[in-house]
Amino acid sequence: MADKRAIIIGAGPAGLTAAYELLTQTDIKPVVIEASGDIGGISKTVNYKGNRIDIGGHRFFSKSGRVLDWWLNILPLQPEVDSLAARECDPVKELQVMLVRERLSRILYLRKLFGYPIALSFRTLTNLGFVRVIKIAASYATARLWPIRQEKSLADFFTNRFGKELYATFFRDYTEKVWGVPCDRIRPEWGAQRVKGLSITRALVHALKNLAGKKDSSVDQAEVETSLIERFLYPAHGPGQLWEKVAGRVREMGGEILLHHEATGIRTEGERVVGVEVREQGGGEPRLMTGDYVVSTMAVKDLIGAWDSGVPEEVRRVASELPYRDFITVGLLLNRFRLRDNDTAHEMDGLVRDNWIYIQEPDVKVGRLQIFNNWSPYMVKDPASIWIGLEYFCNEGDDLWEKSDEEFLNFAVREAEQIGIALPTDVLDGVVIRMPKTYPAYFGAYDRFDVVREFTDRFSNLFLVGRNGMHRYNNQDHSMLTAIAAVENIKNNVLTKDNLWAVNADDEYHEEK
Repeated sequence: MADKRAIIIGAGPAGLTAAYELLTQTDIKPVVIEASGDIGGISKTVNYKGNRIDIGGHRFFSKSGRVLDWWLNILPLQPEVDSLAARECDPVKELQVMLVRERLSRILYLRKLFGYPIALSFRTLTNLGFVRVIKIAASYATARLWPIRQEKSLADFFTNRFGKELYATFFRDYTEKVWGVPCDRIRPEWGAQRVKGLSITRALVHALKNLAGKKDSSVDQAEVETSLIERFLYPAHGPGQLWEKVAGRVREMGGEILLHHEATGIRTEGERVVGVEVREQGGGEPRLMTGDYVVSTMAVKDLIGAWDSGVPEEVRRVASELPYRDFITVGLLLNRFRLRDNDTAHEMDGLVRDNWIYIQEPDVKVGRLQIFNNWSPYMVKDPASIWIGLEYFCNEGDDLWEKSDEEFLNFAVREAEQIGIALPTDVLDGVVIRMPKTYPAYFGAYDRFDVVREFTDRFSNLFLVGRNGMHRYNNQDHSMLTAIAAVENIKNNVLTKDNLWAVNADDEYHEEK
């Protein structure tokens, strides 16, 4: 394999994992092509005046021991520090470590905070009210006795697991904010990949274990449903810190990473990809970069759109119609956080402990709220201030996307006031960050995605990996595992791509096997 080269499109988790694995497992030289000037894709960390933003929130948790070891090989573990010590630490110091963090995420509904997953507690029952609780119990019993036999939509998926009333109360509005279409128009695969085996029964069993004093204090929680994990790893300065360090290692070992270089064409001969047409942004004509292997994390729509010739019309049509949701984060620096929690165990020093809060309120557009102080105290320049992210889901070109930064900032401040987060006078500073094609969507042409997969799988030296590369709403660890599987196939001269598509395909993690 000496003197061979792999062209990797995209410097996100999947692309960088592929590059690193090629350098440590083979003699193949990776050349990473990245259209932006950033490392990490949507797992990058944006530094705004010393305050760091995690785009979308990235818990470092996996049921795969290989992935956990991989992360800790890059950033070693630091023992968890208590909250008081964390708030008094030096936020400027570049700690090259993983922190162990307590996980708390809740739902804001009726201007009240509910645990997620929903816990059968006195507070939950009181907040919901007697009538709604009876409806939830009755509809859950109905769903268990007479489930929908063939799940055709995400609405069916949620109804079977939680009952129609609980689905409408805590899942429907938020999910429709994320995707912009009703849940009955979204394929059930999204739920199978994101919610997995979570159900009321499993949530209750998990809660009873905690009440019995069996709370798991380890980071390795392979037997815990993803939605129920209570501890996770997190780089001191956000997820981008890890991927920037991976990029540094790739360069040190002889790999190349070309930022501001866009893949504009895919050249093929027979059933092999022979090169990628690359154009440096802001300069010159595209040039052909040849390689023995191509690993693509670029959006499938763009990959097929860049294909030189020989693409069947149906493949082009399906790829061009694959839908995505785009994402906007508004970072707000506050001197006061006004949302209060009656549960003092979840509040300290006037700030709730949540990593993020799902906004189920239908009268605002904001879908989720991150509190970066609670991800890592090193994300905030001044420990006395509060650094939050209001997250919006939209489509590129729609009314939200087209707002100017100033308009959007003012809009977000008004919504923060509306749901009781902060007053305009509490806001010290703010920034607007747009991320296109953040979420590959499970509606529209997705029903016909198999024709695209069958076409790309024919090319023996082409490997589609990662979230956008496979048009699959994978977590960070799954994206990495697809890249690891691709490198193993290259190393062992395995032609099938089935093992890549099997990652995160069913209700169980295939990597456990």
